[in-house]
Amino acid sequence: MKRKTLFALSAVIMVAAAALVPVLWSGSDNIHGGSAMAASPADQAALIKKGEYLARAGDCVACHTVRGGKPFAGGLPMATPFGTMYTPNITPDEQYGIGKWSSDDFYRAMHTGRGKNGELLYPGFPFTSYTKVTRADSDAIYAYLRSVTPVAQPSREHELRFPFNQRNMLIGWRTLFFREGEYKPDPTKSVEWNRGAYLVEGLGHCGMCHTSINALGGSNQSAAFAGGLIPLQNWYAPSLTSSKEAGLGDWDLKDISDLLKTGVSQRGAVFGPMSEVVHNSLQYMTDEDIRAMSTYLKTIPQKKEAPETIQLETSAAFGKELFEQGKKIYNDQCAKCHAENGLGYPPHFPPLANNQSVQMQSAVNPIRMVLNGGYPPSTHANPEPYGMPPFAHSMSDQEVAAVVTYLRMAWGNKGTPVSPQQVNELRSAPLD
Repeated sequence: MKRKTLFALSAVIMVAAAALVPVLWSGSDNIHGGSAMAASPADQAALIKKGEYLARAGDCVACHTVRGGKPFAGGLPMATPFGTMYTPNITPDEQYGIGKWSSDDFYRAMHTGRGKNGELLYPGFPFTSYTKVTRADSDAIYAYLRSVTPVAQPSREHELRFPFNQRNMLIGWRTLFFREGEYKPDPTKSVEWNRGAYLVEGLGHCGMCHTSINALGGSNQSAAFAGGLIPLQNWYAPSLTSSKEAGLGDWDLKDISDLLKTGVSQRGAVFGPMSEVVHNSLQYMTDEDIRAMSTYLKTIPQKKEAPETIQLETSAAFGKELFEQGKKIYNDQCAKCHAENGLGYPPHFPPLANNQSVQMQSAVNPIRMVLNGGYPPSTHANPEPYGMPPFAHSMSDQEVAAVVTYLRMAWGNKGTPVSPQQVNELRSAPLD
């Protein structure tokens, strides 16, 4: 669950995507584990280790580290529909970082979305999800961040347009879109299911990408996990509630777990922002936590229809013409890896036949893959992933539209034709 790429006032910090571990909780419940209070050097070392795991689970490094920069020193620009936001320094530097923050200050930021001095934080920081994180887990993350190397780098001011640069406006936003409160286990569900729900809805903040946002930057909770286009990034985070998209109800737990942990499975592979989530975060999670997340994701209620998306339409006659042109291009350029029957050679060359990701109502992702290519993430379990070459330099807009149309309609796939105009709009989209 870059995932993190979040892009509106409510979604400027991550992606997906995603994140999770035998975490330090404060209760006696099995999913909550032990105490957050360290009484000895050994206890403190264990607390820091737990905190490192949890920081991985929350994919903190993705937003708070500039590529090639010092870890957690901030400064990453995040484009939003309201202007550019810059992530803060969260190293223990006393002047520019969180060196003077107490664990209470840190928990308040995580739980209530307020800074050290009580100021309202912009929801690019996903406190709407992090509010579910327990105090014990917050203390563990705090202990870890206090242990990293301090960096004397000042945080850069956001560059938001008026009136979005007025923090007092956040009072109304919070009234509409923020509900404070730690995760409460569902007593009718298993310990494993509750663990997965805690990770997916809390630190993993998966809903920030997989739930559409409105004009005010608030998540549409009536369509939670129903997918949506990531603003300015032009990647589509598929619905987890529809079997026509990324609904996982008919997936084996092993295939879901493989996809989360390694980026590839017998059912497909991840690319784009989700690839970064797997690379930075999910591959480091324990098998038990990955299975817990998979268990929860598999039970998200499935809906018969995918959500509405804006899609340029072609006439039936032109769609047929594109299909025939695309068939020839596919056999010449794609069949060697994905097979003439579209079944591919998984997990390295994913199947395209009966693949929800190529036949969703939104064709954004397959268009971008043909144009820009890409790789699944390099993970411990799959260190040298097979990649997809880019075709933007060698195919016209109509040729890309043709081959994507073929992928979406061949072998019994239920997609619709793709417009060359849509390909043209995505040709200049940012690569990450």
